[in-house]
Amino acid sequence: MSNAKSEYMTTTILRQNKMKKLKDEADELRTKNSFKQAVGAYLNSVMLDKNNAESYLGLGICYKNLGNIKKAIEYLEKSALLDNNNFDTFYELGLCHLKDERSCCAIKCFIRAIQIEPDNPDAIYHLGLAHEAGDEQDMALKIYQKLIENSPTYLNAYLKKSDIYMKMQLYRPALSLYNTALKINPNYTKIYFEIGLCLDKLGKQQDAKRYYRKFLLSSPNDENATYASKRIEKLKEIKTKTSKLSLV
Repeated sequence: MSNAKSEYMTTTILRQNKMKKLKDEADELRTKNSFKQAVGAYLNSVMLDKNNAESYLGLGICYKNLGNIKKAIEYLEKSALLDNNNFDTFYELGLCHLKDERSCCAIKCFIRAIQIEPDNPDAIYHLGLAHEAGDEQDMALKIYQKLIENSPTYLNAYLKKSDIYMKMQLYRPALSLYNTALKINPNYTKIYFEIGLCLDKLGKQQDAKRYYRKFLLSSPNDENATYASKRIEKLKEIKTKTSKLSLV
């Protein structure tokens, strides 16, 4: 082997080792949520190897967490061009497009992520969110239902499907889903408000008050606490008026 070739190989190996060290350092900083410092290390690693998809992925995730969505999309798209089979790249890109209110782009990314990992519940869930953001409620309902079938303990699927039913004024099926969600996670006490609201809409005032009270006891500082308190007082007034009329 000639000296020139040997020197070239040595230089290449040293360059690769330095790049790997910088990328590993950046990955560690990212896991510690030190995103600004991680960006610097990733950029230095990219200077040494402009074809490393993982470095661009890391940059995209960092910029997403720093709130610079445009920059995050830019680097994630570079990562996707270099590696079309990385679940994390397309999942993160989908999340960024959702934040950027580009539902069509988000849908395409989540579909690709699901093609790579067909049973990943988070990707399926966010595909549903993307369809909701695109005002495609029927498709979102189908996706949440598929997720419920595939991952019966995935709480958010029940909550989002229930939310859509509430908007459609389908209170009985919404109530059924909320009750199932509570069985899955009995500690998710914020759902008492949603159950109370369903019962309220169905005219079951006593049951509604009971759940509103349970909600207030468990989540007194929740943003819906004021509504629940006022609604309890209103339902008391309605009951008093009804009782007086029945005595006439």
